[in-house]
Amino acid sequence: MSMAQAASAVPIEALAILRRRLAAPERRRLMEATAQLYAISRATLYRLLRDNRRPKEACRSDRGRPRVLAADEIERLCAVVAAMKVKTTNRKGRHLSTVRVLELLEKHGVDTPDGFVKLEKDRITASTLNRHLSRLGYDHQRMIREPPAVRFQAEHSNALRS
Repeated sequence: MSMAQAASAVPIEALAILRRRLAAPERRRLMEATAQLYAISRATLYRLLRDNRRPKEACRSDRGRPRVLAADEIERLCAVVAAMKVKTTNRKGRHLSTVRVLELLEKHGVDTPDGFVKLEKDRITASTLNRHLSRLGYDHQRMIREPPAVRFQAEHSNALRS
């Protein structure tokens, strides 16, 4: 059995439990029993323990929260970038890339109804901004999609009066 097969044969949880229980005096018997259970040698089991295969956390505790800028700053910046992409869309559907929009915001800035927006150099990367754009629903496909047309139908002809 190769090392990769042995590693896949022993669940990470079993290794974590074994690592905790190895402080006990019956360490040798425990190692032999575990190796026999998974049909691997004691040396392979020790190697797996040494390789430090530990279960990973499901996600970071601050997942989904911006770390580079404050949340309201990220939302405002995403709105500005999305607006610039929509305004620069040509008839073929092409628009400025996020990298180019960031360059423009860093070099020149842009006037918005809320005031002038200019970024510091290397304050945020394009990949981070793209991730927040899609998280907030500012991806280009959603921005250029026409709103659904809803017909208003009244039961009575005078239903439009208040």
